[in-house]
Amino acid sequence: MKKILIIEDNSDIRESTAEILELSNYQVLKAENGKIGVDLAVSQRPDLILCDIMMPELDGYGVLYLLSKNPETAAIAFIFLTAKAERLDLRKGMEMGADDYLTKPFDDMELLHAIECRLQKQEKLANYYSRSLFNLERLATGQLRGSAELKLLIAGRKVRQIKKKQVLYYEGDEPQGIYLVLEGVVKTFKLTEDGRELMTGLYKNEDYVGINGLLIADTQAETAEALEDSAVCLLPKEMIINLLTRYPDISQQFLKTLANDIRAKEEQLLQFAYQSVRKRMSQVLLRLQIQFAPVEEFKISRDELAAMSGMATETVSRTLTDFKDEGLIERKGSQIKILDTVRLQKMKN
Repeated sequence: MKKILIIEDNSDIRESTAEILELSNYQVLKAENGKIGVDLAVSQRPDLILCDIMMPELDGYGVLYLLSKNPETAAIAFIFLTAKAERLDLRKGMEMGADDYLTKPFDDMELLHAIECRLQKQEKLANYYSRSLFNLERLATGQLRGSAELKLLIAGRKVRQIKKKQVLYYEGDEPQGIYLVLEGVVKTFKLTEDGRELMTGLYKNEDYVGINGLLIADTQAETAEALEDSAVCLLPKEMIINLLTRYPDISQQFLKTLANDIRAKEEQLLQFAYQSVRKRMSQVLLRLQIQFAPVEEFKISRDELAAMSGMATETVSRTLTDFKDEGLIERKGSQIKILDTVRLQKMKN
């Protein structure tokens, strides 16, 4: 029987929510304010927490902050209950690590669906999560103490589900840490003065997002957004800086990752400046083929290809049509399969 903690100061909402969950065979814990809720979470270790935002003693943000700092409670699934739906509230909660939001008033099915989905995703990602985080442990190769400490630091990190088009951080935000992509795809981009989007990076499982902002700037130089439904893990700034300071091997590996990222951006700028439309598109497709390997086909929209290649969407459509007619690619909607890698590699400028 799964255990759910409800932290809600409104007794009517608290009791009615508890009744719905008990009838659905959940074990329910109840707290009338944030302070009691934190104490219950620490002592009872629920599988999921439903928490109101506006409460006496300690508000919902304070509850989430305290629980995320405690290794024993940091990985508990957390859903906010709120009467507010403003973007600022949503963004603040998700940046702090909340898994989902339910806007009051909500009905029985909406509540149960949100809880069931969250618990199922937690179970599904449990094994995959530990395998992906092993990739981070390998940064400490040759440093046995560093590797052991790294295991302890990342063991309780929380998987965060993000929906398609949900923003991880905006250009100009203060870096909170580095995001490890566990599932799905995340893109980074900058907006030009006329509002066009220029994609600067594409990250899939076991890639790190935000290294540049953390290591070489006080603010993020680009915006990061989910290209599809994804799962990420935030490795906090303090944790990463501590590891970089204490273990040279880890520092070297992160610097290599940063250097490769910078080199890729330099090559992208050179392509924009000196390459023809056909050459640019061939390079973008080859880069995507490498990034999505070993999968033969990848899904990407015209707008996203335009942002990656610095072209207008109409030019992208014409070029892809030409490539298809020439037998270089196979295309069905946004699904692309490269048929002739060699000819794309030898594309003349």
